[in-house]
This record gives sequence, C-alpha cells and structure tokens, in this order.
Amino acid sequence: MPDAPNLGVAPSASEVIAKHLREAIISGHFAEDEPIRQDDIAKVFNVSKIPVREALKRLEAEGLVQFLRNKGAVVTRLSEPELAQIFEVRVLLEVQAIRQAVPKMTTEHIARARAICDEFVGDDNVGRWSELNWAFHTCLYEAAQRPFQLNLIRSIHDKVERYLRLQMSFAEGKLRADQEHREILQACADRDVDKAAELIEHHIIGVCRELYAHLPNESISEA
Repeated sequence: MPDAPNLGVAPSASEVIAKHLREAIISGHFAEDEPIRQDDIAKVFNVSKIPVREALKRLEAEGLVQFLRNKGAVVTRLSEPELAQIFEVRVLLEVQAIRQAVPKMTTEHIARARAICDEFVGDDNVGRWSELNWAFHTCLYEAAQRPFQLNLIRSIHDKVERYLRLQMSFAEGKLRADQEHREILQACADRDVDKAAELIEHHIIGVCRELYAHLPNESISEA
C-alpha cells in the first residue's frame, strides 16, 4: 500500500477557512465594518456553519473580526488611538528583541536577512512584500531565542498587516522600507546594538506616521 497521508496533522476545516478569510481581510477583499455572512462562507466551502464559526472565533482572537449584537461577525476597524497604541507596543517589543538578538546573530542570520532584502526589492507582488517584510524582521529577532516574545510580535503584526500592505503600496513606501531594512541590517552586521535599536524604533515610528499621512479619515476612525 502506498504511504497514506497523516490525517492527524492535516489542517482542520476551520483552519483552512480561517486562512482564506484572514487573507481576504488583509488584502482588503473584506472592508472594515463589513459583515462576514456565515451562511455564504459555509456555501463557498461546502461545510456547515460550525467550522465557519470556529474560524471566525480564531480571527476574533487575532483582532481581525469582532462579533456584534444583531450583526454577527464584522471586520474590525481600528481607531486612530488603537493603532497608535499598537505601534507603541511594537516599539517596546521590537527594540528589546533586537537588543537581545544582535549579540547572538551569526553570519547565517545576516546572510539570510540580506537575501530577503534582495528578494523584497525585486518582487512586484504587494502581498508578497508584506510576507517578506515579516520574514526580514523575524530573521533578525529569532536570534534572540525568545519564542514567546517573537509570537507576541507576530500577533501584533497580524493585527496591522492590512495597513502595512497599504503603507508599502504607496510610491515611496517600498523604497523607504528597503533602505531602512538595509541600514538596520548593517548595524546588526557591525554588532552595534544601540544603533540597531535606534534604527528599529525610527523604522516603526516612521511607518506609523506614514500611515497617518496617507490614510483618509474614514479609514481610521476617531475613538
């Protein structure tokens, strides 16, 4: 008998649905405040509403959807103060992560991060830019050997990824990200902890400011 697939490790229906809905939200297919109809999603995937609801609960935990009375699940809208707080926490966590990581970085970490930078600048797919942006940051931070901290940073990244995609789609967004990434990488290669931390902080704050400068008022509501 040929090798059978291990169904014990196969993704569940709710995991598959959550993955597709997550991508639809992040890419802007679903707008902020837009209801996600469980019946419609169930029909698309030819399943009952149970795995759909489980998928939506996963996305609720990630901050991408919320359940409202009489409306069901809707795509979360982040207010301006909420977005500012998220970026404040990003600064705290990522500055600490890079400080912990730089002394432990190997030549392999540096080479892999540089390869990601090269792939990033040569790719024309906006969705892929976001993936490579995260790959660059995680390549640096993983050297700190703090998996819990890295998971926290990832969860925050997931909450704002749709905005990061938009920011990098601006004419200057991608070029600025590439330039700042390479400056950060050079500081890491030079083992300059303070410089790397300073550049990470400047990089994150700059992304936040650029979002505020470009997004229309209705995209980020006042709290």
